[in-house]
Amino acid sequence: MRPPIRDIAVVAFGQTDHRRTTDEQSEVEMLMPVLHEVLAATGLKTSDIGFTCSGSSDYLAGRAFSFTMALDGVGAWPPISESHVEMDGAWALYEAWTKLLTGEADTALVYSYGKSSPGSVRDVLTRQLDPYYVAPLWPDSVALAALQAQALIDAGETDEPALAGVAARSRKAAEGNAHAQLRGTVPHGDYVVNPLRTGDCPPIGDGAAAVILAAGDRARELCERPAWIRGIDHRIEAHSLGVRDLTDSPSTRLAAENAGFFERPVDTAELHAPFTSQEVVLRKALRLGDPDDGVSVNPSGGALAANPVMAAGLIRIGEAAARIHRGESRRALAHATSGPCLQQNLVAVLEDSAGEGH
Repeated sequence: MRPPIRDIAVVAFGQTDHRRTTDEQSEVEMLMPVLHEVLAATGLKTSDIGFTCSGSSDYLAGRAFSFTMALDGVGAWPPISESHVEMDGAWALYEAWTKLLTGEADTALVYSYGKSSPGSVRDVLTRQLDPYYVAPLWPDSVALAALQAQALIDAGETDEPALAGVAARSRKAAEGNAHAQLRGTVPHGDYVVNPLRTGDCPPIGDGAAAVILAAGDRARELCERPAWIRGIDHRIEAHSLGVRDLTDSPSTRLAAENAGFFERPVDTAELHAPFTSQEVVLRKALRLGDPDDGVSVNPSGGALAANPVMAAGLIRIGEAAARIHRGESRRALAHATSGPCLQQNLVAVLEDSAGEGH
């Protein structure tokens, strides 16, 4: 979808320092500093927010309707207009963006969080697979990513040294990201699931993120350099892995086309690629080419440096927006994914004020 009526922008972004474990904190305690950060950045109070939307997973928390407890961090009194998606926070942002397009609100708070440390996230994620034929086999998320990586190698799209290069570049970029969980040199590492080694896989950790959206003149009042959302779209591929070409991502390409990505070059691309092999697939789908083609890919380090499940996609949008806020980017792409082997993909195109009226 392309915004037909209102200009909407990301005006603030905040995230936690991502850590392997946060045993001493509840989800609410982890989330509250981030909420305070984005509100303080705009000067808004909770009562000034027109709509609130969150993304999280009850499976990670191990209890039903766990997202209602996180509302303690938002403050549900006076009564608020609120919604929740059982998805990465990028999809919560999509819902909030749609809400602002209708004119029912001028500002929106979007947040997401995930604590993967209490259990085995590799096993938890099997619950999103086909419940009759695939899930009973318990193929974990790394095993499925390894199938995708091997398909790429067999097709001649990449090899293990190239994948190691993706990991090294991501960790090096993360040296400038104070919030990253992993930085610096990538250990050679043993195979986790052949052909994926330790460095090819995302870290397991806990974290949260939040953004504030605002429309039109309200955005200009709240932020000196808003990151305008010029297009956003998400698409889903077949649930069954056996009917998909794992070396390509047509849903990413279609979402990018509908978001207007291919109309003009971007200078930044934040790709939600938890595995090195998935960056290869996304680069192909988005026609990004080599790392030296002028586009800064994952300057934050990406999901290989910090991958809080249910927040990593929203962080990609936030990181892209933050670069525009700082004047480091003019036009940026942000990508989020969910499901096994890049099954669901969301693409957003953000621009600085020079792109207004496009």
